[in-house]
Amino acid sequence: MEHVHCRLGDLLAKRHMTLVNLSELVDVSVVNLSILKNDRAKAIRFSTLVAICQALDCEIGELLVLK
Repeated sequence: MEHVHCRLGDLLAKRHMTLVNLSELVDVSVVNLSILKNDRAKAIRFSTLVAICQALDCEIGELLVLK
């Protein structure tokens, strides 16, 4: 069975960014970003998804992939 994998850690590393930096940019707690980064999230708001993609200058398909 496939599941959604979040590539947030990879994207942050490529941009030399931390969760704290991203948290400040998108106004989402570090704890919630960590849950997303570690594939423990059950849901994500579209507004959060858009904010993360804008902050990381990426497309949704680069952030979330089927694995």
